[in-house]
Amino acid sequence: MKKIFLILLITVTAFAAKAQDASSLINALRSGSAEQVSNYFDKMLDLKFPEKEEIKSIGKNQASIALRSFFNENNINGFEMSSQREMSGTMYIAGKLTNGGEGYKLSMMIRYKEGRPQIITVRIG
Repeated sequence: MKKIFLILLITVTAFAAKAQDASSLINALRSGSAEQVSNYFDKMLDLKFPEKEEIKSIGKNQASIALRSFFNENNINGFEMSSQREMSGTMYIAGKLTNGGEGYKLSMMIRYKEGRPQIITVRIG
């Protein structure tokens, strides 16, 4: 009985930590801070910006610079989430980056690595 309780406690604790990390990422998007969002980038990721070709396997530093540039050029100041789901350890987030105008659609794919969420794909359209 003690083993079952211990396993249940560990599972609940791990789930709560995962949910908190995801909330921090979503809050970074809502704040409109490219710097905070890029803290969640994996070492290599895929990026897609409006009317540009998708960039495959771009390094974290270059991706951070590109995202910061996009946010600044388009006056991104927030995020409205439309959906979030998780399947097999991969989380999908979709919504709209806001800028006081029409905004931009955003979708992200996030995997948990080394105990924290890491963004592996960003698509803005």
